[in-house]
Amino acid sequence: MITNSNIVLTGASSGIGLEVLKILKKGEGNRILAVSRKASEKLTDEPENVIVFDADVGSAEGVDSIFEKADEVFGGKKIDIFYANAGFPYYEEFNYVDWDRVAVMFNTNTLSPIYTYNKYLQHLNDRKGILAYTVSAIGQMAMPGYAIYSSTKFALHGFQQAIRLEKPDNLQLTCLYPVATETNFFNVANEKKFEKPFPVQKPEVVARKMVKGIESGKKSVSPSALFGLSKVLMGICPPVRTVYWKLEGAKLKRFKERNK
Repeated sequence: MITNSNIVLTGASSGIGLEVLKILKKGEGNRILAVSRKASEKLTDEPENVIVFDADVGSAEGVDSIFEKADEVFGGKKIDIFYANAGFPYYEEFNYVDWDRVAVMFNTNTLSPIYTYNKYLQHLNDRKGILAYTVSAIGQMAMPGYAIYSSTKFALHGFQQAIRLEKPDNLQLTCLYPVATETNFFNVANEKKFEKPFPVQKPEVVARKMVKGIESGKKSVSPSALFGLSKVLMGICPPVRTVYWKLEGAKLKRFKERNK
């Protein structure tokens, strides 16, 4: 179990982030800065070792404010673990022209964790630290209905892959690649009901495996064994991927027909 650590966790008030928070706050000596846009509304009964902070990570100013708050609440001591978990999806057919709608997702899902990388290195100042990202299985295989979300996660996957070739030795980088997870993710993606992709995991399972991955120094964590097996299978037999995409594409088609 992770103990005696100063931790920043974004996206802490729901989904995977909330489940990670539940685990980390049990660790002896841990102090956690739990961040989300509405953290103070949703995290109302936390123990003393959890400091709730409202911030929007989708801007440089928002990320800067998190580091400033961490410096305050941790008494100038280093952040041992910074987990950039915040992110959100759209489920839709990408058939519109709207720069701002696309940009806001890239700001939160991609630019924010990229910006955080060097902010955290500056904060560490050659001391050891752990940076964690929630990427996504969809950052390795795109899905119909998630064109923009897939793009943000593919970009983050590419960044973490490249930065490993140049990051300093004092930084551990651990990335999470969950499949669809049974969280508020699906309510945020579209207010209209739609069919979930296959497979779907429980957030507590994903969180538990991620925390263990951070603790053991893993480079990446793939909570779904089925996804790992399917990647091998699809590599050996590409038509399997085609069949899967057709099944998921049919879900998008049914969604569009219901909402004409």
